[in-house]
Amino acid sequence: MYMGFKHLHLTLVVVSILLLIIRFVWLMRGSHLLQKKLFKIMPHVVDTFLLLTAIGMVAMVPWLEQGWLQEKLVLVLAYIVLGFGIFKLATSNVGRIGCFVGAMACVGLIANLARTKVPFLLG
Repeated sequence: MYMGFKHLHLTLVVVSILLLIIRFVWLMRGSHLLQKKLFKIMPHVVDTFLLLTAIGMVAMVPWLEQGWLQEKLVLVLAYIVLGFGIFKLATSNVGRIGCFVGAMACVGLIANLARTKVPFLLG
């Protein structure tokens, strides 16, 4: 059961990151596609299922004993705030690019944590 959650979670991670990148490019280019209802709703649906699969996996392991999971949660929260910054808070392209770079850095750190299971910020 855990592996099923994990595979679905990883698929949703890829879709979520691709949606963020695509929407960021559209935002920077001023594309009308960013205003399409599908692309306003789909990221929230994907991220909701991503969160549900994460909760499902966490329920199967003693997460308080896993320092890397706590660190991953902090980085996921930072990623969410930076994503919000890209589309809602930043008023300039410099701010949007800064938020995007920060979000992608979080993705890299999260991927490293998931792979190594070794915390490096809170460890």
